[in-house]
Amino acid sequence: MPSGGPRVSISQISTFGASFAEDVAAYAAAGLDGIGIWELKLGEGPDDEALEQLAASGLERASAVPAVPSILPLPLLGGPDDPRERIDAFLGSLHRLAAFEPGAVVCLTGTGAGRDPDEARALVVDGLQELATEAASLGLSIALEPYQREGGAEWTIATTIPEALDLISDAGDPSALRLQFDVWHLWNTDTLYDDIGEHVDRFAGVHVSDVRLPTRNFADRLAPGDGIGDVPRILGALDAAGFDGLYDVEIFSDDGTFGLDHEDSLWRLDPDEAAALLRESFLACWRSRGVAGTIPLPPSPPVPPSDRDLRRLTTKE
Repeated sequence: MPSGGPRVSISQISTFGASFAEDVAAYAAAGLDGIGIWELKLGEGPDDEALEQLAASGLERASAVPAVPSILPLPLLGGPDDPRERIDAFLGSLHRLAAFEPGAVVCLTGTGAGRDPDEARALVVDGLQELATEAASLGLSIALEPYQREGGAEWTIATTIPEALDLISDAGDPSALRLQFDVWHLWNTDTLYDDIGEHVDRFAGVHVSDVRLPTRNFADRLAPGDGIGDVPRILGALDAAGFDGLYDVEIFSDDGTFGLDHEDSLWRLDPDEAAALLRESFLACWRSRGVAGTIPLPPSPPVPPSDRDLRRLTTKE
């Protein structure tokens, strides 16, 4: 990238069918600056070979996503139901991912459905405290990610930046607790641009994708610039506010894994093609950053896929 330009990475979920080694090779060949590691791509380990491949590639590391990425359950993604077991799994992932030196480790709250709201909040706050303490001891940060408000009840108790910051405040505001900004999740929040200007210094990372209308399911995200999310305007706001980390393109694009087999799924592309396309899509948005696009319309709620189909994500090698 030219001096002063954005540093662009791809989150490995964007090339879902490729191996870890294929991702590293494709991202480096496409001229990307970094990679967002998903623990599920590492398999059972050991990780020596993956670490060697990364070192040879020169890729920076964006925020990583652990195998169990939330404190409360994510029914659609499987994993233990017990929050204690989920926290223990997350702690194990912190120790594994520390060797990869990610910018942060992403954490979702998980769903409060079926629990008293106060109990759910207390579990999340206590969990964040514990995770932040362990992360700090490893030289890591936890990046709490608010989840899209449309259809978000199965995923989160925080859908906006202020809601996430309230949880961090209740957890004692430890320095290891930061925020993961995600365009797809936050594009339609009422105070988006004020939140960016006020809280950009809390962002450990930025995930970038675009929004399809109507959205066919949660794994139906578009390349930057191909939807109604006003990605150029959001990038302009992040740039103006001073964000200087990796912009990590993160695409969920159902090829049948989540129950809807989209003929136009980006997951059907080979990793080299996907990496080149997503890099150029991002850069096209960057070149027109600050320019507002289509006035967003209220999105249709995502179509919830079946639990059976979604569990395939956590078992993929």
